[in-house]
Amino acid sequence: MSDSKLSWAIPLMRAGYIGKGLVYLAVAGISLFSIWRGGQAQDSSSAFGWLESSWGGGTILFVILLGMIAYAVWRVLDAAFDLEDYGNDAKGIIARIGMLVTGAIHVGIGVTVFSLLFGDSDGGEGSSIPRHIGTIMAWPAGRWIVGAVALLIIAAGAHYMRQGWTNDYRKHLQANRFTTRWNPVLKGGLIAHGIVVGVVGLLFLFAAWRANPQEAGGTGEAFSWLSEQVYGQILVICVCLGLLGFAIFCFVNAAYRIVPRVSGPDIQSLAAKLRM
Repeated sequence: MSDSKLSWAIPLMRAGYIGKGLVYLAVAGISLFSIWRGGQAQDSSSAFGWLESSWGGGTILFVILLGMIAYAVWRVLDAAFDLEDYGNDAKGIIARIGMLVTGAIHVGIGVTVFSLLFGDSDGGEGSSIPRHIGTIMAWPAGRWIVGAVALLIIAAGAHYMRQGWTNDYRKHLQANRFTTRWNPVLKGGLIAHGIVVGVVGLLFLFAAWRANPQEAGGTGEAFSWLSEQVYGQILVICVCLGLLGFAIFCFVNAAYRIVPRVSGPDIQSLAAKLRM
């Protein structure tokens, strides 16, 4: 049922997905450019550092910063008011907790961007994740905490891949000519995103298992791990192309995402149209 009193949250959702799309567009685009020039795929901090030093990059970073704030607030509101109608059963509660975790992750991205724009930052000089993981491992049961976080990240990656593989994401998008035509790109983008998230989770798990925080990492380390596999460079290029698709997925969500508690009943989802 539509609740017009909550419609003020929709602009936050749109701004958040635009910011998220810009993040992955920067990471994937700059990584492909770096590979073409004989370098390596880049993590988000390195991509943001590259943007900061380029013409107009500061403006893009500021838009990303606003987007990260909007996305984090949107996820908190989404979880609190159940805007996407996940319900109050065990599955729904887990989904809503996942929203809060996702919001916190994007706050972290926003902090990185803020430090680049308004303060000193070591962005582009290596990931700070191992340092933070080392701090947590020094706590009582720290390795267990890191291991639990790793399993949550792996589960999130599996969730994204499952959504892409089973086309579950279609029920959250409005049906129109654009979403129908670009559906294969959206599918591939979501699966690629799930692969990267899953690899990050594996790195966290390796760090916990071997008591070595240096094995943990983010997107850049995930690219490095993938490049070490059979046909690794080709695999990294394919994943980067997939992340470009995920950037498009985010932009499409900004424009056409269905929010059940706010959207009217006359909106047809992409899943319903394709079933017809």
